Amino acid sequence: MKNYYLLSVTLLFVLTISSCKDGKKEEKQVKETTMYVVNEKTTSIKWTAYKTSEKLPVKGEFRVVEFTKSAPASNIKDALNNLEFSIPVSSLFTNNEGRDIKLKNSFFGAMIETSVIKGKISMETETSGKVHLTLNGITHELPITYVLDGQMATMEATMDLDNWQAQAAVAALNAVCKGEHTGPDGITKTWSEVKINIATYIAVK
Repeated sequence: MKNYYLLSVTLLFVLTISSCKDGKKEEKQVKETTMYVVNEKTTSIKWTAYKTSEKLPVKGEFRVVEFTKSAPASNIKDALNNLEFSIPVSSLFTNNEGRDIKLKNSFFGAMIETSVIKGKISMETETSGKVHLTLNGITHELPITYVLDGQMATMEATMDLDNWQAQAAVAALNAVCKGEHTGPDGITKTWSEVKINIATYIAVK
């Protein structure tokens, strides 16, 4: 009888331990299935350029972005890190057809690579990183700051087009937009500074 009792207790103990292990294993598997991935359809790329001596803003966006290299990750920062993208210049939109044509033909048309902008994101700290941006046949680092709010990531950057040797493209745009880029002081000016704002919702895969 005593042996039977000990056997029962031992069996109950083994079953309890086994159940706990299975529970932990199942919990671990659930955590491993939570992966984040960047989605092209939930990503917006907006920009602000400037004209005249008064530095009046001209706003626009690129309506299409293609992720040429992306991978699911266990957290949002890693999902963005090493992300490679391609932006077709044809997707440029400013809500002004005439301006769109001038930008595509005179600005981007004066560059070595006229059809696409490419880049690779590197997330360095919890609030900053950089983009290896390729424009006009030149790859240059563009510092960025970013904020994560839940599954939404927003990034900001200010680029100087001189770093991509785009002076000729800026001059060509300034010439074709002379009427619109001349201020009250009579000076026609197109700034080389462009502000970039990116927002993307990181989906759970």
